[in-house]
Amino acid sequence: MLDAIRWDTDLIRRYDLAGPRYTSYPTAVQFNSQVGTFDLFHALRDSRKAQRPLSLYVHVPFCANICYYCACNKVITKDRGRAQPYLQRLEQEIQLIACHLDPTQKVEQLHFGGGTPTFLSHDELRQLMAHLRKHFNLLDDDSGDYGIEIDPREADWSTMGLLRELGFNRVSIGLQDLDPAVQRAVNRLQSLEETRAVIDAARTLQFRSINIDLIYGLPRQTPENFARTVEEVIRLQPDRLSVFNYAHLPERFMPQRRINSDELPTPAQKLEMLQRTIEQLISAGYRYIGMDHFALPDDELAIAQEESTLQRNFQGYTTHGHCDLIGLGVSAISQIGDLYCQNSSDLNHYQNTLASMQLATSRGLLCNADDRLRRAVIQQLICNFSLEYADIEQAFNIDFQGYFGELWPQLQDMAKDGLIELERDRITVLPAGRLLVRAVCMVFDAYLEQHSRQRFSRVV
Repeated sequence: MLDAIRWDTDLIRRYDLAGPRYTSYPTAVQFNSQVGTFDLFHALRDSRKAQRPLSLYVHVPFCANICYYCACNKVITKDRGRAQPYLQRLEQEIQLIACHLDPTQKVEQLHFGGGTPTFLSHDELRQLMAHLRKHFNLLDDDSGDYGIEIDPREADWSTMGLLRELGFNRVSIGLQDLDPAVQRAVNRLQSLEETRAVIDAARTLQFRSINIDLIYGLPRQTPENFARTVEEVIRLQPDRLSVFNYAHLPERFMPQRRINSDELPTPAQKLEMLQRTIEQLISAGYRYIGMDHFALPDDELAIAQEESTLQRNFQGYTTHGHCDLIGLGVSAISQIGDLYCQNSSDLNHYQNTLASMQLATSRGLLCNADDRLRRAVIQQLICNFSLEYADIEQAFNIDFQGYFGELWPQLQDMAKDGLIELERDRITVLPAGRLLVRAVCMVFDAYLEQHSRQRFSRVV
């Protein structure tokens, strides 16, 4: 059974190193300023010629309140008027990108992230969606996966009704923790009732899928009080759950400096939280998809994993990895064919660049043959927990064991430790290795060096 996990504390302690989450390979750490708008236009032209379907990501950076744990690109402001000039530039970007694509290319997936997308007023949300529909081929039969991130403190029944009317059929709800002491420590006061009201609205309005985000490792959390949060969340019966490990990096993310590090749980407590959470969710019928993600057995992610068609990109685990991903908005990342590119992360620079009718592409990467090969290997391992050599050999015209010969001693050590099974024709990630699949993928990462690992969160 794909969701079988064997908890091995000794293995976890040995392999729980800092490393990438592999929403891409190469990772965003490798992006450089040599990639610009010319490369983006070239990739868009190739997408148009190939008539590839599209996945759109729209970044709305504004939040009315700051959450101390947050590492997202955001702008904290009570001034709702700041959204309008941003939307003007975002609409210019939409127009500039769309004119290089074919209007018949279908948008199979759409996701609004942030920030807080519902920071926008109802009129602004209508305006933005109308502009997207004008320039992109958004589906109008509810068959696309159109999702939006929701802060229950910024949404009510009328907001949920509007979102459904605009074509959204998936919601992702930030919850993090229900304990009031933890909420005060991270400046995010959010009641169970607020969260339940949004979920009830989503179900009544026939949203197709509900995801809830939790974080373990926050200040004042204990294994006992976090287990109570998980119990309450299970009662809400979301289709998917993301249970993230809080990475305390105050030197990189300024809001985290407001967290009292003396109140953070110990590494042993964090491991106990994760172990209990896994046990609770598995016993409640959720499948472990991988990395921090759980889903009910009839969810598309679980089905795709059973059928070995699950993929991973900047939107996480997805069934739309075959689409070209176009990121719109400040800091948004695109993946179009073999090109990765990212917009400027500075709001003023983003807006000023688009004011001059230029795209705000600031950095990126064009994959070479070795990147494509290793990306395929990592995708197979992190999504399906197995890899058949013949698939890679046929796709890339190589001898797998010969190409990766220098890595074999590391893989053999992992096999001895029980993380993986090395067979004549395949690699299988064993139940004890599934929580540590990032560590297995890191073996195949040609760019990973010790000095760069401080930029990443730990594996578990």
